[in-house]
Amino acid sequence: MKLEFEYGHGTLAAELPDNTDVFIPGETVKDPDYIPEGELIKAYEESLAHPIGMPTLTELARKGSTVTFVIPDRVKGGEQETSHRKVSIKCMLKELYAAGVEKKDVMFIISNGLHPRSKESDAKAIFGKELFDEFWHTGQIISHDSEDQENMMDLGFTDRGDPVVMNKFVFDSDIPILIGHVQGNPYGGYSGGYKHSATGITNWRSIASHHVPSVMHRKDFTPVNAGSLMRNKFDEISMHMEKAMGHPFFCCDAVLDTNSRQIAIFSGYAKEMMAESWKIADKRTYVHWAEKKYDVVVFGMPQKFHYGDGMGTNPIMMMQALSAQVLRYKRVLSDKCVIICASTCNGYFHDELWPYLRELYDLFQHDHMNTLPDMNRLGEYFAANEEYIRKYRFTNAFHPFHGFSMMSCAHIAEMNTSAIYIVGAQEPGYARGMGLKTRETFEEALEDAKKKFVGETPNILALPMTFKKSAIHMCMKDPSKNNMDAYGHHPCMG
Repeated sequence: MKLEFEYGHGTLAAELPDNTDVFIPGETVKDPDYIPEGELIKAYEESLAHPIGMPTLTELARKGSTVTFVIPDRVKGGEQETSHRKVSIKCMLKELYAAGVEKKDVMFIISNGLHPRSKESDAKAIFGKELFDEFWHTGQIISHDSEDQENMMDLGFTDRGDPVVMNKFVFDSDIPILIGHVQGNPYGGYSGGYKHSATGITNWRSIASHHVPSVMHRKDFTPVNAGSLMRNKFDEISMHMEKAMGHPFFCCDAVLDTNSRQIAIFSGYAKEMMAESWKIADKRTYVHWAEKKYDVVVFGMPQKFHYGDGMGTNPIMMMQALSAQVLRYKRVLSDKCVIICASTCNGYFHDELWPYLRELYDLFQHDHMNTLPDMNRLGEYFAANEEYIRKYRFTNAFHPFHGFSMMSCAHIAEMNTSAIYIVGAQEPGYARGMGLKTRETFEEALEDAKKKFVGETPNILALPMTFKKSAIHMCMKDPSKNNMDAYGHHPCMG
């Protein structure tokens, strides 16, 4: 069969055996039904009227109450007019105003964590024209700055010993509201809930307690699941925030489909609400489809996706993207699995967005850096680099420690595959510098893999559109053949 895979700004063709299995999210297995646009307002009003585990906003709010909305950045969630962010905010503002809250007492914080602080154009896309015009020009929409020491609160440590530092605007607010997306995430199963607060409004030291090799290279982390140590740390850090604030976050999370349309809306106390939202999200995200284990997985990378322009060409970000697929598909991969992935791999690091990654890549080539975890000892050195911090704060670049969370993830691909081939690299030395094999075509890569790793009749899984569609977590159709369920339990252990 002939298939097209993402490659740079276009696609690259591959001729694969006719018995290749093909999976496209939302198409091969249909998503659960989404809420029709005309019924969205009613669904939000119903959810807000019956929050799980805590009072309604109407009961919490009064005249003089200060309210801070914590809003995800552009990495996930969709930007259509009926997106979860836009509709949920409007519905909650209506309730808050009715309870006596004044507009001047409302603040919006884009919870970018270590991601780039949002530009004006980002805020327009996230909020839409109506909300943007209403709140931007009065300074009521801001982007989290984890290096603004005057506006960060040091809350000490969790019982486990993890540092907790959070945004002071959120801490000081009478009603802190988390707007979350329940979408499949390789780090802990799902976005939203306590993951949102534990990563979006804190600083690098707190994030360094979980986005590191000692947590991400444990056996409970791969395949992706909601029972890992990382997920537990998210919960502990966020509940420590709630204890210090003296009240919980009010959460409004939406389970989203492949096209970021709302399947279900959940509101209330995250500790109780997350589990309920996951029951619905599991039906869309953990797809029990595979009838065999796969020896070869084939896909391609565009230049721009997820974290930004250059993710599919920057060698460290490429490795993170490869590992994310391993995390999502590990349940259906054979022990000898090989990845074949197209990438232009042309040396475009996008230094303005990731100003430190070229230096990290160069360091990886020297000084006894044999595997990516060897780099982790440099984390604090980079995180304290004043010029990189200035670029994060003032030029919309990623925070320098973000590169170390990417490298911690990036090693997972090496841990769980026999080999990874990059097809179509224009500057193949960058791929080889990350330990990857390079070939000109898919066909050449497959023939080499047959000779060296998977034999003449491998089971092949093709994943067209894998970075253009909202991802799923693939499972075996027979639950007993999965090495781990969605919550970290082995099916044979109950």
